[in-house]
Amino acid sequence: MNGQPPIRRVFGNAGLLLGGRTANAVLGVGYMIVSARALGAPELGVLVLIHAFAQFIGDVMKFQSWQTLLRYGAGPLAEGRRGAFQAVLRFSAVLDLISTLVGLAVGIGGAVLLADRLGWGGARAPAAALYMVTIAVMVSATPIGLMRLFDRFQVLAVQTALVGMLRLAGCGIAYLLHAPLEGFLVAWAVGQFGGFVWLLTVTWRELKARDLTRGFSWRGPLTVGMPGAWRFAWNTNLSAGLDVAMGHAATLVVGALLGPAAAGFWRIGRQVADAIAKPARLLTAALYPELSRMRESGDHAQMTRLARSVGMSAGGVVLVLLVVSALFGPLLLRLALGPAFVPAAAAMSWQVGATAIGAFALPLEPMLMTQGRAGDVVRVQLVVSLLFLAALPLLLLNFGLAAGGMALMAAEAGLALGWLTAVLRQPKRA
Repeated sequence: MNGQPPIRRVFGNAGLLLGGRTANAVLGVGYMIVSARALGAPELGVLVLIHAFAQFIGDVMKFQSWQTLLRYGAGPLAEGRRGAFQAVLRFSAVLDLISTLVGLAVGIGGAVLLADRLGWGGARAPAAALYMVTIAVMVSATPIGLMRLFDRFQVLAVQTALVGMLRLAGCGIAYLLHAPLEGFLVAWAVGQFGGFVWLLTVTWRELKARDLTRGFSWRGPLTVGMPGAWRFAWNTNLSAGLDVAMGHAATLVVGALLGPAAAGFWRIGRQVADAIAKPARLLTAALYPELSRMRESGDHAQMTRLARSVGMSAGGVVLVLLVVSALFGPLLLRLALGPAFVPAAAAMSWQVGATAIGAFALPLEPMLMTQGRAGDVVRVQLVVSLLFLAALPLLLLNFGLAAGGMALMAAEAGLALGWLTAVLRQPKRA
C-alpha cells in the first residue's frame, strides 16, 4: 500500500469511482430518456419491471462474495501467503457459482410462471425469461472484490461507465430502428454483459501479473483457516437481500398494486435518488478495504475516526443535492422526460430524502461487517424490512405513490438508528 493516510486513500479511491459512476449516472439518465420517449410510460413501466425483477433475484441470491474476499483475503494477501489467499478466492468463486445456478433457475421460472402477476403478461414472458440470463453477471462479485483488494478502483470506474455507454448506444440504435420493447431489453442486457466481460478480463490479467494464479486449484477444502466463513457469507447474503426489499421489491409492489406506469414513475424517482447518492455510496466501496486492513492491525480507534469523517462528508454532499432536487425536481422531469412523467416528482423528493439519511449513516454497516458483526446488521435490517414491506401496500392503496416514498424515508431512518445503536453497544476493545 502507498503511504497516504487512510482518509486520503478512501476519498481518492472514491474519487476514481465517482468518475465512472458519474458518467454512468448521466448515461443512465440518458438511456432512460431514450427508452421513455420511444416506449411511453406504460411500456417503459414493463421494461422497468422486468429489469427490476432480474435485479431483485440477482441481489437476493448474491452471496456478496466480495465482502468475504475482503474480510478473509486481506491478511493472506498482505503477508504473501499465496496458498491461503487462493483458498479464499476459491471459496468466493464457489459462492458466485452457487448464486448463478440458483438465481438463473428462480429468475427464469419466475419470469414465466408469474408473468401476469408481475405485470408484463404471458405474451412478454419469453422475452422476460431471456432477460433473466443477465442474473448470471449480476451475482458474480468476486472480480469486484479483487479489484477493491488490489486497490484498482480505476478499473471499476471504467467498468461502471462502460455499462452505461453500451446501454445508451444500444437504446439509441433501438430508437432509430423503431424497435419494440424487446429491442430495448436486448440493449440493456448487452450493456450488462459487456461491462462484466471487460471486468473479468482485466481481473484475470491482474491475478496473473501478481503471480496469484500459479498453483491455483478448484479442489480442496473451502473454508480452512477461515473461521465463521459460511456464517459470514449467509449473513452478508441476507443483509443484501433485505436491502433489496427496500429497492427492487418496492418497484415490483408498486407495479402490482398501482400498475406499470406507476412503477415507471417510482423507478425514475429511484434513478434520480441513486444518481444523487452515487458520490456518497462510493465512499462505502472505498471504505471497506481500509476498515479491513485496520481490523487486521487492531487499530479500532482509527476505524472510528475514519468512519465519522466519511459519514459527515457523505451526508453533507447529499444534503445539498436534496435541496436542489426538492426545488427543481418537477421542472427537471418535465424538461427531460416530458409532462407525462411529472407525477414521478411526488415520490422522488421522499426517495431523495431517504438517500440523505442513508448517506449520513453509510459507515455504520461497514463498521459492523468488518468487525464480524454481520448478525447485528441483519437483525436490524430484518425488522425494518418486514415493517416496510408490511406497511407499503396499505400506504400505496390508500394514499398513493408519495406515501411509498415517505415509507422508504422512514425505513432508512430506522436502519440508521438501529445500526448506530449496535455500534455504540460494541465492546470497548472495538
